[in-house]
Amino acid sequence: MTLMEVAMFGLTDAFELSLFPLNTVLFPGQLLPLHIFEDRYRLMVRRCLAEDKPFGVVLIRRGREVGGTAEPHQVGTVARIIESAHLSDGAMDIVTVGAERFRIRRLLQDQPYLRGEVEFCPLPEPADADHVAQLTARVRSQVARYIELIAKAAGLGIQIAEMPQAPIQVSYLAAVAMQIDPAEKQTLLSSDSVAQLLATEIALLSRENALLTWMAGHRDWPEHARRGPSGTLLPN
Repeated sequence: MTLMEVAMFGLTDAFELSLFPLNTVLFPGQLLPLHIFEDRYRLMVRRCLAEDKPFGVVLIRRGREVGGTAEPHQVGTVARIIESAHLSDGAMDIVTVGAERFRIRRLLQDQPYLRGEVEFCPLPEPADADHVAQLTARVRSQVARYIELIAKAAGLGIQIAEMPQAPIQVSYLAAVAMQIDPAEKQTLLSSDSVAQLLATEIALLSRENALLTWMAGHRDWPEHARRGPSGTLLPN
């Protein structure tokens, strides 16, 4: 979230934010469509739309996504609603885009849905630009290979029209692209620096690319072992 957006939303360094605990991790710049059907989150989204306010997406640490309470991880991402549609049954379909990272200072239980006092935690500017540039080049190469392998395995013609150049944009593209466990994605989101984020992604992409390459060479591997219950390739 930019400083202009902070001013537009009336937010300060520490502010209160409605929270949406999910079994997914949202990264800055990522689009996330959501189907809102629980009463408490319908109320939350209606208020966000009426007040032109964002909410925060946080990965669930303990608890359930639907019903009951959920304990979230400490680091999440501000979500701006860019599209919304009200359905005949009272539910809503919305499309959000990830803005800035935030860290929860304390949770607030004053509404039917979870809220928190949070602070922004943007990644600091790299101290060693040359080192980060080298890491970025490796991630760019590895994520391009990863997408190529995923597309080939799934029989899809997936291509990236233009790969970003900026280290932070490359790192978030890689984080969004990888089909890995949400806990691993949370580790990426919680990185303390761009260099740490890129280095972790290099290790993960090396693992995933090695597995996908092995799978490509073993076409006789049982279909049920290569594909999940939905028929979507699960590389990990």
